[in-house]
Amino acid sequence: MVDKTAKPPRRSAQAHDDPRLWPFAAAQLAMDACFWWLERAPEQQDDSSLPWTTPSRVALELATMGLRDCSQTRSGQPALVCAPYALHRALIADFAPGHSVVQSLQNGGIDRIYLTDWRSATPDMRYLSIDSYLGDLNVAIDEIGAPVDLVGLCQGGWLSLLYAARFPAKVRRLVLVGAPVDLSIESSLSRLARNAPELVYDQLVARGGGNVSGEEMLRFWSKTPDNDDIRTALQRDLSDEQGSELLARFDRWNAETLNLPGTYYLEIVNAIFRENRIAEGRFVALGRPIDLKDVKAPIFLLAGLDDDVVPATQALATAGLVGTPSAFVAAASEPSNHLGLFMGARTHAHAWPRIAGWLRGDLPGVLARSA
Repeated sequence: MVDKTAKPPRRSAQAHDDPRLWPFAAAQLAMDACFWWLERAPEQQDDSSLPWTTPSRVALELATMGLRDCSQTRSGQPALVCAPYALHRALIADFAPGHSVVQSLQNGGIDRIYLTDWRSATPDMRYLSIDSYLGDLNVAIDEIGAPVDLVGLCQGGWLSLLYAARFPAKVRRLVLVGAPVDLSIESSLSRLARNAPELVYDQLVARGGGNVSGEEMLRFWSKTPDNDDIRTALQRDLSDEQGSELLARFDRWNAETLNLPGTYYLEIVNAIFRENRIAEGRFVALGRPIDLKDVKAPIFLLAGLDDDVVPATQALATAGLVGTPSAFVAAASEPSNHLGLFMGARTHAHAWPRIAGWLRGDLPGVLARSA
């Protein structure tokens, strides 16, 4: 008999890995939690969504996403920001003034910007696979007009890289930010994905009725991010009035979770994080084996020196996997943790203007390093 009054399990030491972005850690807790969360009454959440920072409109409605058009002009080279589809909304790419990838690119002279606003999985989406998301990404890019500059954030990074290898003529330049690709390079995340029994992941999907519940995964974490965690991610003092508003906004963003299709989730866990098929050239995308050497577009890699989710060595190692000539590979490392690469004020003041300049420039291969 399950004690319904029992407290949820405390998060393990491995929970220091960023739970707001990476649902894999929930599997480790599932082994300890058993069926506790099935017996727990659901919590009520605010149904209202946070507003976007940058004015935009939905240019295209697809099964997996709404394609948001943040453009300031109808002409010029388009850039598509591929947000991570893990646990939270694509607002991670447009969080707040001074903390927005979209805004920083605009300030850097990129006038045509689009964003993948991934949908939370509904029961009829439970069989969607990585191919489903690549297919819709292809439709979106055709709608925008190829070739595009593709900016992949976190898990949106390996998806963007797969796309660039599958459709090389449709990507002009590629930016990968904190993107896990070669999982043979040790990280706390890759260890966790390998060490949890495969059955645990299958059970997570089964318990969600074929999907992985973002709300339930978030509920596993009895300790929500405290002010120090948020301060580190946003890279600014939060003691003033604006800081208080950012704290409240972050808390709301953190609570607005997305469900993931079970098929998609299990493919990521097994094919990418456990078997390392992308890096080893064994991943099949839309009917074709993927060879990363087919990616010859200029590429910019951004890594966080304090990132324990995707360590800098892992994020920058992608340069050796692609076919892009070394003269056309740019790399930068910032004193940032994982979330700070997308939300941090310091990263937006230093790294993102360089990325915008690189996208606009005629010499994409200039190597950029920061202390």
